[in-house]
Amino acid sequence: MNHSTIRASFTPATAPILKAEPESIQLDAKQTALIVVDMQNAYTSLGGYLDLAGFDVSKTQPVVQQIQKAIDVAHAVGIQVIFFKNGWDADYVEAGGEGSPNFHKSNAIKTMKKKPELQGKLLSKGGWDYELIDELQPAPQDIVIEKPRYSGFFHTQLDSILRAKGIRNLVFTGIATNVCVESTLRDGFFLEYFGVLLDDACYQAGPVEVHEATLFNVKTFFGWVSDTQNFAESFDPVAQPKAEAV
Repeated sequence: MNHSTIRASFTPATAPILKAEPESIQLDAKQTALIVVDMQNAYTSLGGYLDLAGFDVSKTQPVVQQIQKAIDVAHAVGIQVIFFKNGWDADYVEAGGEGSPNFHKSNAIKTMKKKPELQGKLLSKGGWDYELIDELQPAPQDIVIEKPRYSGFFHTQLDSILRAKGIRNLVFTGIATNVCVESTLRDGFFLEYFGVLLDDACYQAGPVEVHEATLFNVKTFFGWVSDTQNFAESFDPVAQPKAEAV
């Protein structure tokens, strides 16, 4: 990893250093949020939307474990944890209808068109598919935001919540790396948020190559890439590295 370190002008000089690519970055806990993207039955469980749409969800369990580690770190040091839930009302009005490209590109809606018996079951609020998995349930201090599109910034309260709390750094985990995670991180970049993706705490929709493509996009154009172990160590005073350049 590159040994240089990024420190934004609003970040205290004493803030912890997170080892990342293409360079390390300082993250102050009070100015950072851990974003948990769409860890719903739809995206991780057999019988959920992604599984029924033909995507492989058999390898998501290690990602669930890494996300829990990241959440434990965040809770311990006072980082705000924000969960996202993706989906729509039971009648799919929020999906946009035939006048929306979302209505035509959503694999959940396409799957229901092919299998009418699934109508009203995939990503529908109030249903099992829509709910967060049992292993990752929010604590009382966590925030849960519902979103109707891939990006967590689209028609949600996310931006106002972050600005009200003085949060400028977003650490991303969740599913899918190449869809909702990348979409939200990109939108955050355009809104002047510093985005970090934890490689081993995200999982893709599609072949592993699309996960790798997102990692390339993030560390080259939109943010930084790290992992759960480095995230944990960055807030451990004993393991803290020294900044060589700012």
